[in-house]
Amino acid sequence: MSIIDSILNVFLGDKGKKDVKEVTPIVNSVIKFEEELSKISNDQLRSITQEFKDEIKQLKDPFIREIEDINKIIEKSENIDENNASYKQIKKIQDQYLDKLDDYLNSILPKAFAVVKETTKRFKNNKEISVKATPFDENLSSIKSYVKLNGSSAIWSNSWDAAGKSITWDMIHYDVQLIGGIALHQGKIAEMQTGEGKTLVATLPVYLNALSGNGVHLITVNDYLAKRDCAWMAPIFEFHGLSVDCIDNYKPHSEERKKAYLCDITYGTNNEFGFDYLRDNMAHKNEDRVQREHSYAIVDEVDSVLIDDARTPLIISGPIPQGGNHEFNELKSKISSLVQIQKQLVTKILSESKKLYSDGNIEDGSFKLLQAFRGLPKNKALIKFLSEEGIKQSLLKTENFYMQDNNREMPKVDADLYFTIDEKNNQIELTDKGVEQLSKDINDPGFFVLPDISIEIANIESKELEIEKEAEEKEKLYSDFSEKSERIHTLNQLLKAYTLFEKDIEYVVMDNKVKIVDEQTGRIMDGRRYSDGLHQAIEAKENVKIEDATQTFATITLQNYFRKYRKLSGMTGTAVTEAGEFLNIYKLDVMVIPTNKPIARDDRNDLIYKTKREKYNAVINNVIELTEQGRPVLIGTTSVEISELLSRMLDRQNIKHNVLNAKLHKREADVVAEAGKAGVVTIATNMAGRGTDIKINEEIKNKGGLAIIGTERHDSRRVDRQLRGRSGRQGDPGSSQFYVSLEDNLMRLFGSERVSKLMDRMGHKEGEVIQHSMMTKTIERAQKKVEENNFGIRKRLLEYDDVMNVQREAIYERRKNALDVNKLKIDVADMIYDTIAKIYDNAKLDNDFKAFEFEIIKCFSTTSPVTKTEFENENDAKVINKTYEIVLNFYKEKNKENSVKVFPIVKNVYENPQNKFERIVVPFSDGKKTMNIVTNLKDAYESNGQELINDFEKNISLAIIDDTWKTHLRKMDELKQAVQLAVHEQKDPLVIYKNEAYNLFESMILQLNTDILSFLFKGTLPTSNPNEIKEDRQTRRREKYNTSKEEVLNSDELANRNRQVGSSVSNNQNVVETIVREKRKIGRNERIKIKNSQSGEIKELKYKQAEPLLRSGNWSIIEN
Repeated sequence: MSIIDSILNVFLGDKGKKDVKEVTPIVNSVIKFEEELSKISNDQLRSITQEFKDEIKQLKDPFIREIEDINKIIEKSENIDENNASYKQIKKIQDQYLDKLDDYLNSILPKAFAVVKETTKRFKNNKEISVKATPFDENLSSIKSYVKLNGSSAIWSNSWDAAGKSITWDMIHYDVQLIGGIALHQGKIAEMQTGEGKTLVATLPVYLNALSGNGVHLITVNDYLAKRDCAWMAPIFEFHGLSVDCIDNYKPHSEERKKAYLCDITYGTNNEFGFDYLRDNMAHKNEDRVQREHSYAIVDEVDSVLIDDARTPLIISGPIPQGGNHEFNELKSKISSLVQIQKQLVTKILSESKKLYSDGNIEDGSFKLLQAFRGLPKNKALIKFLSEEGIKQSLLKTENFYMQDNNREMPKVDADLYFTIDEKNNQIELTDKGVEQLSKDINDPGFFVLPDISIEIANIESKELEIEKEAEEKEKLYSDFSEKSERIHTLNQLLKAYTLFEKDIEYVVMDNKVKIVDEQTGRIMDGRRYSDGLHQAIEAKENVKIEDATQTFATITLQNYFRKYRKLSGMTGTAVTEAGEFLNIYKLDVMVIPTNKPIARDDRNDLIYKTKREKYNAVINNVIELTEQGRPVLIGTTSVEISELLSRMLDRQNIKHNVLNAKLHKREADVVAEAGKAGVVTIATNMAGRGTDIKINEEIKNKGGLAIIGTERHDSRRVDRQLRGRSGRQGDPGSSQFYVSLEDNLMRLFGSERVSKLMDRMGHKEGEVIQHSMMTKTIERAQKKVEENNFGIRKRLLEYDDVMNVQREAIYERRKNALDVNKLKIDVADMIYDTIAKIYDNAKLDNDFKAFEFEIIKCFSTTSPVTKTEFENENDAKVINKTYEIVLNFYKEKNKENSVKVFPIVKNVYENPQNKFERIVVPFSDGKKTMNIVTNLKDAYESNGQELINDFEKNISLAIIDDTWKTHLRKMDELKQAVQLAVHEQKDPLVIYKNEAYNLFESMILQLNTDILSFLFKGTLPTSNPNEIKEDRQTRRREKYNTSKEEVLNSDELANRNRQVGSSVSNNQNVVETIVREKRKIGRNERIKIKNSQSGEIKELKYKQAEPLLRSGNWSIIEN
């Protein structure tokens, strides 16, 4: 606890105690109801659930009737404005009902919790429970082995299979678990220690909120836990008639997955819930959507999902043209040899540095040491030298000197190096010497050098060439810049792959694929790839297949997905260290739940050594001592490499042990089952620190319990706490001990300065160890630095995604409306109005009636409904409204005419006895392109062709929205990369991103509306021959999409993404569009000259006044 927290506790009181005090009256009410329920029969206990449901129905019915009445009005009305107001009224009524529902659920909470607790008690105390059979019981008995029918009775067994493991129910809620359940129902995060039964706690709020029928989602970190918890807890809910399923049991888009979402309670992984949301918003029929409204979710291991995974956006992508083109293989050999040359150079520099130090020349020795550090900071010899007395302080002092004045002197340090590495920010940069080395054997000395665009353009313009020749020269320059940008970016990513990313630490190679290892859990993250070509660079380095580049079709961060839920809560053993972030981003309060029994684990202060060798030797000696005592030992490591090193060391000591890491993750269940037995030693990466329950018997408890040995402090305190939490569950004895060295990554980067100073001051010798609470707190302060840095990264990512989220929700709402006939008609009317208003505003600036008339004909295929006199003299609103009403009526009449025209064809096809068609394909054309519209033949016939016209509107809208949105996503990706260059101009890239993103989106919406309306107004049936109407022989073929989670490195990484700048100017077959300024920036208040391309008229006015005219396409800027 910090000093500030201590002071606040004095004045405000302990938050945890206050939280518990507030809910204690509710807990007492639950216990009181529990006493009453213990006296009733099983059937009476079950009937309470039905009573709850009946009361909710009575509460809901008035709201439902009101909504039904409004829907009847909508069906009869053709007034689009009235219908729009009616839909808003429906939304308001739905919100009112949900508020009333919240009040009702709060009122029945004590009794509902008591029902669940009494149910668990009866399942524990009885092998079988007999009740009167209901239709729900009868259906379950045919698919679940734990329910059997005996005449009119249903027999429920207390034993069943949970994800392949046979279990007999033996759990009843403790009073402290009731507190956890209340916290979850209130939309908070419940922090509960290991072994306190989070899965059981969740049954309380899940049951209560599932009574509404709106659906409760319980979200886990992996599919094993989702399937296990679903099977484990399902009978408790099903006993009361609540349906339960797990989405991870079924394939995406399947009918079974849709039914799983319709259940009262739905289990699943965070990834699948997020991907289903994206898939739903790519659906072409309402029937293809699987999710309902996002009502209430409980996130298990909430810190892992909402904190650790928040940096990894969910992405649905597909192949892009030329996606396989890359230079990784071609450039790999050059980078590999460059890295080897740098290694040799750093070894030589380090040797010179050591000699200078030994000669007493500290100044020159420190200079050489800094060179070695900037050349290869992970060099093992360098790390060992830095652990010697006074060396680290000397390096830091020299580094601070050369970093002053914005790194003014640093080029002197870097002059001899081929590239420099900033390990803290994950940055790498080629030096001039490196470029020179890479350019050997290449005739072009500028092969790896970006041209200065502004200077080169000025040179071209100074030649006073002909316009065509000048354009050709500029085109060549932009093309060269784009190609070199991509090449240099590829070089940088390869350099990172070779110097910053180590096999068996950050990733493993399995099945000829590079797979990222989760730094928090040590588990393999299937489907996740590093962003921005880094993964492809690692694939090239490891000589495995380089996957092709893809284009984003849909994306969302988990942060923005989970903020869609009306009520969100979570549970974990480690949330309080991130309480600020939970409150800041998700508005989630963290409530620490007391343990059922006091924690008896002995958490010892860290043992700090100078070198890793000393540390690992001490670990092995401790393991030998503990195994001789007959205690089980769990050794926690941070990487596959360290777990294998310790395994070899234990082998040399003839100590039997099990290893659990990303390479051996399939043995996880077997290894964990053995981990609590006497004398068993288990080496595990962080994957043993979360969601793993190691149980011990009385014999082990008497010997001291499970011993936890941490071989390194993790960057995050939560991970260390999770590892400690494996021992001492439910008041069991146990111990935890962390071993730290100054060579560890955390200490090397963030924490070693103060520690090493202290060790030097105390005359610390090699092999000696320091253990003190002050040192442990110093290490925790270093962890806090990392956590603060990571929070900044996540917050920055969210700020960027918030911009996208506004646009995403607007587009997804348009798609959703397109699937509903009535809402689509409102959207079409809005598009007509907005487009007319835009046309009028542009024309009115110049008072140009001809331009107005031309655009109306161009967009709506009808003449202007207003005269020139009306246009020039009437007020704006009157002209726009009159035009809108007439154009809208014209559109309605056109649709009626089209339905009349298509009906004879539909009638001919339908009444032909030879045709057994269910769905037909009808071609429509706007005169330029033809689109096939699929419709139900019977519905089209019975509606006199109107159903076909409705499908025409829907299909055209969806096709154009999807195509436009994909293009826009690509532009937004490129914009996000391009704006990072603003840091060099001392500007905030986020501010520029927001402004440019708004302009891009506004432009995209305008183009989207124009394209949709153009096709809808011009689209007709190109043939009247019924023989050309074909049967739709197959359901919509699903495109092959990739679903992935992109590993985002950090915000500074974005500053290097300038490789594409300038490429959008090129008209060659470059598939990436880049947002880039072709000419100098014109200020909004700067006066410019513009020329009308039709009349030749020239005007001089401010740029902001000229913008609408320039957008119309009839005016252009005259260069001075």
